[in-house]
Amino acid sequence: LSSSSAASDVYKRQLENNEIKAMITAFGCGISNEFDESKLRYDKIICMTDADVDGSHIRILMLTFFFRFMRPLIEHGHVYIAQPPLYRVKRPSGDRYFFTGEEDQMNLYLDSFGRKNYEVQRYKGLGEMNAEQLWETTMNPETRTMLQVTMEDAFEADQIFTLLMGEQPELRREFIAKNHDLVEELDI
Repeated sequence: LSSSSAASDVYKRQLENNEIKAMITAFGCGISNEFDESKLRYDKIICMTDADVDGSHIRILMLTFFFRFMRPLIEHGHVYIAQPPLYRVKRPSGDRYFFTGEEDQMNLYLDSFGRKNYEVQRYKGLGEMNAEQLWETTMNPETRTMLQVTMEDAFEADQIFTLLMGEQPELRREFIAKNHDLVEELDI
């Protein structure tokens, strides 16, 4: 199997995926050579995935899809990434949320009040939040944090996807060995 036929097989499988088909239909602008931005139904397309390793993987898959099949969405600033929290610190004085990579800040916060009368919740996914928490942290335009995806972001996601899903296992092993320490908690 040549790498070009293997790549076309991957693309074919992507386009047969029900979730991908639903996204293409919802956006209304087609893909690849049939892409017509004037038919886009939404100004912002927001990728909202879990704040953990699995969510990062899904986000890479989505960005790779946009980069390969709907590139103008990224080029013209339509694609965003929602930033849901990974932790909630519940205190009598109110809740405070912390995001991926903010564990040191969370520990400083806990130390600031002597680590008394608090509860820490780690969100394994968006589904663990109740509707009010999800609205407050990730959906409310007044309080949410979103990152606009750039072509550089999408290109990097495409490179990682190609590396991890490609036909060169030695490169995949090298990437995993080099980045294994980035995984703090893995749900298996």
